[in-house]
Amino acid sequence: MKPFYILALFCLLSVFAQAQKVYAVDYANQADVKVFVVKYENQADLKVFKVKYENQAGSNNGKWYFTQYANQAQKKIFFVDYENQADLKIYFVTYENQAGWIHSSKKALLY
Repeated sequence: MKPFYILALFCLLSVFAQAQKVYAVDYANQADVKVFVVKYENQADLKVFKVKYENQAGSNNGKWYFTQYANQAQKKIFFVDYENQADLKIYFVTYENQAGWIHSSKKALLY
């Protein structure tokens, strides 16, 4: 009976978890957010760490999981070529603990 409760609790928590799952679309008009990858950390609005597994993704804290299909994602993003075309500027970090918002005023874009 105990495993049943643990499984039920896990299922309940997974419903309320806000994983940051994204999908990179091919065209700008398909995207929810247009993103530009900057060269330097201090130019970014958000520092992003790409996680390997869906359950490692954070809830709007910079830990992104790139889905295989658009319907699995919470946000569809498009990588633009120029900084002035972007809604959000990101910098990819090497370590998970480096991820997070630099300018939290843009946080609403990913909710």
